[in-house]
Amino acid sequence: MQIQVNTDHNIAGHDALAAHVRDVVAGALSRFSERITRVEVHLTDENSHKSGPDDKRCVMEARLEGRQPVVVTHQGATVHQSVDGAAVKLTRLIESALGRLHDHRSHAAEQSPPEAELPET
Repeated sequence: MQIQVNTDHNIAGHDALAAHVRDVVAGALSRFSERITRVEVHLTDENSHKSGPDDKRCVMEARLEGRQPVVVTHQGATVHQSVDGAAVKLTRLIESALGRLHDHRSHAAEQSPPEAELPET
C-alpha cells in the first residue's frame, strides 16, 4: 500500500509530519493493506494564517483493488486531530464497503443452485 501525503502552502510538510501521517494511516488500515493500492492524504489549513476551531482539514482517498476510490474528510483543531479522525472514518468506510462486498458474494453463493451430481457409470 502506497501512502502519499500532500500539504497546502499553509502547512509545513516536513518529513516528521509525513512520517506521522504514514504511520497513522498504515496502522489504521493494516488489515486491508492487501486490498488497498494507494492512499492519498491532503492536509489543508482552511483559515490560513488565522487560527480558528477545526480549521485543519484532512481528506483521505483510498484506492481499493477493483473498486471505485473512497474518500473521507475530517476537520480538527490540529493537523494531528484531523489525520486521526480521517483515519478512523476511512477505516469504517472500508470495513463497510468490503463487508457489503463479502455479504453480497456470500448471498450470491447461497442462491446458486447446487451442481447436479452425475450418476456413476
